[in-house]
Amino acid sequence: MFWFPRRPAAAMAAAAFVIVNVIGVLAPAFAQDAAKAPAAADAPAPAAPAAATPAAFMPTVTKEVVENPYGFAAAWRQADIVGKSTFILLGIMSMASWYVIFVKLWEQQRIIKEGAQMRSTFWKATSLRDGATQLKQGSAYRYIAETGIEANEHHEGTLTENVDLNSWVTMSVQRAVDAVNSRMQSGLAVLATVGSTAPFVGLFGTVWGIYHALTAIGIAGQASLDKVAGPVGEALIMTALGLAVAVPAVMGYNWLLRRNKLVMDSVRAFGGDVHGVLMGKAAKASR
Repeated sequence: MFWFPRRPAAAMAAAAFVIVNVIGVLAPAFAQDAAKAPAAADAPAPAAPAAATPAAFMPTVTKEVVENPYGFAAAWRQADIVGKSTFILLGIMSMASWYVIFVKLWEQQRIIKEGAQMRSTFWKATSLRDGATQLKQGSAYRYIAETGIEANEHHEGTLTENVDLNSWVTMSVQRAVDAVNSRMQSGLAVLATVGSTAPFVGLFGTVWGIYHALTAIGIAGQASLDKVAGPVGEALIMTALGLAVAVPAVMGYNWLLRRNKLVMDSVRAFGGDVHGVLMGKAAKASR
């Protein structure tokens, strides 16, 4: 059974007193709960376990490239008309030497193939004329064979009658062999010239570049190491270029000269064989 006071005023006062006391007690608790609620709502969710970072999102490291202020391009830009002319001259000499090397290698390889064809077909023919026609048109071996045949068949004339047939055929075949040798030697003089002069051309460019570098340093009045090393290093590029042009030319010259010797040994042997066959045929005809 609930208890109520007998007087309404006293009851209302008691109720008000109780309500005020209850509110005073509960208000701090409600205030703490209200303060905790927004903080809990605003707090971020627990982070998931960190996964492996994809390679696409990895930070990229860029390497800074610094242009060399004393390189080949800088030397070309700072060179005067004499320095640039030296650059161009060395370039022309290099292209000429490489052109000669490749062309002579092609010619030597062609004659080597013609020699293999000659050994497989020429000496199996029934006559020198048939053997010559089986050789490649324009080949060195066919030229020598046809020259010997023509000399053997056309030994007439007032002046040629003073030379015996043997000497006439010998001279004709030898002239043909010498013509082939002269053809094989053509172009090698370019390699010899480039190999012997390119270092001096590069040295001239170096001396000229150092002269201008020292003149510019003297005018500027700054003789520190960084002011001297750069221009002098640019001038030394000319010497390096001269050596780079000369070394392939010298090596190519020696290599081609040795290959020419091997090729010409085969050509001279063929010329001697043709001469022997022609003289043997002439001796049989004279009997």
